[in-house]
Amino acid sequence: MKNKPLLDVVLPRTLDVWVSQFEQPEWRGAQLEGWLFEGVAARRAAEQRLAAAGVQAQLRSAYKPLLHYFLEEIDRSTLAAVTIRYPVHPNTSPRRFLLEAYPLAGLLPDCKLEFVPGNDDLHYQLDFTLHDGSHKQASVFAPNRIHVDHIDVTLLSPTGWLRARMQSDLKARLDSAHMTDYEQLFERVVQTVKQHPWPAQEPYFERLDIRVDLPGIEQALPVDHESISSYEALHEDIYFSLLEIFQRHSGRPANDRRLQPGQIVPDVRASHTAPRLSICLNSFDTKTQDLCAPADAGSEQPLDLLDTAPHPKRIAAEMDSMGGQRFVALSCQGREVHGLYQAGPGAAVLISGGQHANETSGVVGALRAAQILKARESTGNKAHFALIALENPDGYALHRELCTQHPGHMHHAARYSALGDDIEYREQAPLYEREAREKALTLSGAQLHINLHGYPAHEWTRPLSGYVPRGFELWTIPKGFFLILRHHTGWQAEGRALLEHVSAALAKVPGLLAYNTRQMALYERHAGELPFEVLNGSACTQSEVNHRGAPITLITEFPDETVEGERFRFAHTVQMETVLAAVSAWQGLARK
Repeated sequence: MKNKPLLDVVLPRTLDVWVSQFEQPEWRGAQLEGWLFEGVAARRAAEQRLAAAGVQAQLRSAYKPLLHYFLEEIDRSTLAAVTIRYPVHPNTSPRRFLLEAYPLAGLLPDCKLEFVPGNDDLHYQLDFTLHDGSHKQASVFAPNRIHVDHIDVTLLSPTGWLRARMQSDLKARLDSAHMTDYEQLFERVVQTVKQHPWPAQEPYFERLDIRVDLPGIEQALPVDHESISSYEALHEDIYFSLLEIFQRHSGRPANDRRLQPGQIVPDVRASHTAPRLSICLNSFDTKTQDLCAPADAGSEQPLDLLDTAPHPKRIAAEMDSMGGQRFVALSCQGREVHGLYQAGPGAAVLISGGQHANETSGVVGALRAAQILKARESTGNKAHFALIALENPDGYALHRELCTQHPGHMHHAARYSALGDDIEYREQAPLYEREAREKALTLSGAQLHINLHGYPAHEWTRPLSGYVPRGFELWTIPKGFFLILRHHTGWQAEGRALLEHVSAALAKVPGLLAYNTRQMALYERHAGELPFEVLNGSACTQSEVNHRGAPITLITEFPDETVEGERFRFAHTVQMETVLAAVSAWQGLARK
């Protein structure tokens, strides 16, 4: 299938529609308030046009309105203390509106900040104490609508809103939710995909492209890697909403990661004109995809200094340089998954990265750790390991493609394979990428799999589907580096000992404890108490599973989606140190 269009449509830009409507003579002297998904510069320009027509307008962001209030409407340097009473609504989680205020606590580091739960009125009530001793109050509206979504769940989601009155009016002439262009585009995507006659057999397509061009918000924040991006939020909402639609179509249960719909690719770009949406079914074109991705900017950098995810050719070359017994599997799109087995006298481990291909620090961490283990041969301390530095090359190629537009976004469309499934959960032939893991376990006999992962380095939202990412509620904001230990029945003691040893070793990594402490503190201000055990300064979980594979799997989670520069170097250093600590500990824990 090559280039089968499903939809190509241009929608009116809501901001332009509002300006055109209220520039009319009958609205001269009106007071207008509007909330929509546009950046501050566009909103201010529209206010000026309306002022020239005699209309006093305040246009605000419908996305994260409290945060925008503190960014746009108040001098934060004057604040000594703030008490915020946030909405608590029965159609969403109790802390939803506190999450939506994130990372306000990080924006007000020198201000005494208190959050207090309120009622179901959709306003934040603010009490300020200024440095000069004066007090003032404010109310910030959070426009939301109750609706039933594409899988028949009732949600409360941010929405546009329009409020207008004449000076002589006793009450507003307009005061209601308004479906903005941002929301309309999302609904058109959902309805087009739901109504299409998909086949019964998975996969339903090779590649489903959703191209969106529209005005919006892209704003970096002075808190770690935080940002506000309506483009990224729409990418995430489209991707996971379509996964949910195909999951229902398939008859599979919710969140079944074995689903293979095909590759879903939302490409959401900034424009300054009327929003446009095109949806198209395409065949895979790996040659074009690889050519459009960036060249290897770090080809001359040693691994420990890499400040961005390496080119696939660099990954393959690094593995070639280590020697050992090589093995290969082929991905769905025909890319090679490179594997390496190094025999040795000690307890074997499997080291892997890039299962979720938008989590890139583990790829470099795996390579760096393997190089160090390999170098120990010269001291007579030969390590015993298998290595798959990049398990998901098709997802990695898509991540590189998407990063040409938005290098700092999390790009969850690149998380899974080109079939749309999670390689970890693939059970039936053809195994494609999963075959590399099976070969590694067979060759090495490893009882421990060190599986290097990452998660978003900034807030993850689905604003048009209830705001909080469904099924991933614990991952919505960063909480530092942490460890997940999964073990088969009867391996609990070895798993716990491994966690204790590795977390103790990580506490000695320069900067990691401070990093974790800072992120966990901000997490707890907005999301509540950390739902994990903290062991030697790192959050940890341990659970029994019945998945096939090694009896013990140690999964790392570093907030690396998508960081560069010094942040990326720190991320892959922590990943490397985790591998080395786990390999060392395992020599005394493995069963003979």
